[in-house]
Amino acid sequence: MSNLNAVWQAKKFYITTPIYYVNAKPHIGHAYTTVAADILSRYYKSMRRDVFFLTGTDEHGAKIAEAAEAAGRDPQNFCDTIAGCFQKTWKNLGIDYSRFIRTTDEDHKRAVEIFLNKLKEKDFLYEKDYTGLYCVACEKFLTEKELVGGKCPDHKRLPEAITEQNWFFKLTDFLDEIKNKIETDEILIAPEGAKREVLGLFGQGLEDFSISRQKVKWGIPVPWDKTQTIYVWVEALLNYWTAGQEKEKAKFWPPDLHLIGKDILKFHAIFWPAMLLAYGAELPNKIFVHGYFTIDNQKMSKTLGNVIDPNNLVKKYGADATRYLLMAQFPFGQDGDISEEKLEAIYNADLANGLGNLVARVAKFRVKNQELRIKNQGLEKYDNLMKDLQFYEVLKMILDKVKNCNNLIEQRKPWEIKEEEKQRKSLRDVVSEILAIAKMLKPFMPETANKILYIFKTGKSEILFPRVSSLRGATPKGATKQSH
Repeated sequence: MSNLNAVWQAKKFYITTPIYYVNAKPHIGHAYTTVAADILSRYYKSMRRDVFFLTGTDEHGAKIAEAAEAAGRDPQNFCDTIAGCFQKTWKNLGIDYSRFIRTTDEDHKRAVEIFLNKLKEKDFLYEKDYTGLYCVACEKFLTEKELVGGKCPDHKRLPEAITEQNWFFKLTDFLDEIKNKIETDEILIAPEGAKREVLGLFGQGLEDFSISRQKVKWGIPVPWDKTQTIYVWVEALLNYWTAGQEKEKAKFWPPDLHLIGKDILKFHAIFWPAMLLAYGAELPNKIFVHGYFTIDNQKMSKTLGNVIDPNNLVKKYGADATRYLLMAQFPFGQDGDISEEKLEAIYNADLANGLGNLVARVAKFRVKNQELRIKNQGLEKYDNLMKDLQFYEVLKMILDKVKNCNNLIEQRKPWEIKEEEKQRKSLRDVVSEILAIAKMLKPFMPETANKILYIFKTGKSEILFPRVSSLRGATPKGATKQSH
């Protein structure tokens, strides 16, 4: 049995997002990953899997201490505020997670200590002096090869030259085993380009890595050496393990799917499995790496002022439509560009003029769904696409069904049929197809799917997606004006 088939046939499903760094409020990139995880969680629940969906916030490290100081707050109070922003945003987007973990949670701290104590007992940790270039903004050491013009390629700032005595993990003891597991898909990394990228890292001289910091006070103390705190990346990775240590959660280990961005691929595909092998824990089944957003062909940046707040999208379009728009931009796993104009155009074309108009024009004929069966045509393809995380392709498939329904209506011209019963009969298979569309849409747009079912159960209609005016024109009802 392949690893992917094993995941599918298991009765449980453990899915994670990265835990998000609380140096700033949530943006559209965070929402993209979390909505995708929620879609999968809802889908697997519909297939009667026992799902554990984990998300949360990463709250330790020098960068957080720096951001808290700049805001005139103590670090814990600062973290409490930003973590609350993430929780509120996920509620606004209809995210139904099983647990929101914070690395300042006491059970997380205790479990991290247990994990690292075991690594030390098994002689996989050692102490040495280390000198390296450290970027506080991304909380990682960089090599000279990774710098661009002497600066961090992501944050465009000069790294600090740091000399410390740290505790190190014996990564090199596990590199051959991990490489073999990736090559044979025992650790399944997708898309294929991400797998190639990881395998390429093994030829670049990977070395043992630091698991502690000597001069960072905001963190979890190393249990046996209180002069050190645990390196933020190490204890952040451990959140997936610590969340599963409660007795009722232990059945979910190992994770079936880690959803991540490509900037943290090395940590998840190499460092994390090595730590688990050292501990003696089962490894994650699959790591899926999604792409990046650019906004109007530019990287998201607070300096440029082009960071999109998902809460503003929810105010403008509603939660369900925002979820749709995030997944309808480009194939999941690829990079892509968006703009507020593109979001509006897709909303009006796909939802207001597409699905919403179809439901409205059929609903007025009062064809109720009693004794109607949902068409199963295409559901096998749908399942395969969902299991493959091809959300964009699923939504394209649904749009094709919407167009086919509209074509059938044009062919049958029910408005020209005088007898109501014959009129309804001419549309019954169209309604069945709309119900199939609602079923497919439910993980993406749960409220909308339920509304469609209600409309054809009761014969009562409502406007699902009011058209929105141009961002540069009038402000739609329920939205807020946004500056440009």
